[in-house]
Amino acid sequence: MAVIKNIQEKYMKEALKQARKAYALGEVPIGCVIVHQGKIIGRGYNRRNTDKNTLSHAEITAIRKASKAIGDWRLEECTLYVTLEPCQMCAGAIVQARIPETVIGCMNPKAGCAGSILNVLEMPEFNHQVAVTRGILEQECSEMLKTFFAELRIRNKAEKEARASLRNDGQLLFGGQTLQNMVHSGIFPVNRDHTL
Repeated sequence: MAVIKNIQEKYMKEALKQARKAYALGEVPIGCVIVHQGKIIGRGYNRRNTDKNTLSHAEITAIRKASKAIGDWRLEECTLYVTLEPCQMCAGAIVQARIPETVIGCMNPKAGCAGSILNVLEMPEFNHQVAVTRGILEQECSEMLKTFFAELRIRNKAEKEARASLRNDGQLLFGGQTLQNMVHSGIFPVNRDHTL
């Protein structure tokens, strides 16, 4: 059992490396690797905002790369490692790819579909079920996400305050000029009653 846990931790650390790439882009830090016969054949990290693409989740990217590496859409002898519990789209893709085992870092109580909200991976109604291991390097995976969202809240607050500071005596600045200056310079003509 200790040997299996060491192997799982080894590959989860690789998934965390992928999550750090997402973090560096300002993306929610989720990373994934797919292992076949002791070798990583697919890597992915969240790029949804960067790519402007709903499908740019870590798992989908890793599945695409792994399928290309082995030349088949069936990933029947693979194990997928992901830092955050998959969403419904990714859980469905894992089932569709026939991946027999998924190892999850931390759970996602708001959107997870491997046991939190739904359990798509282990539904007996489907023709394929996935063996799931949860909580591998859970603390590290969870801390990265918590730190990211704490920094995001700080960044969003700073941006909101910066927008508010662009006001001058209650007037917004446009290209460095107040609306009042723009009216005086003739950019915005006004009527005699001083309305626009």
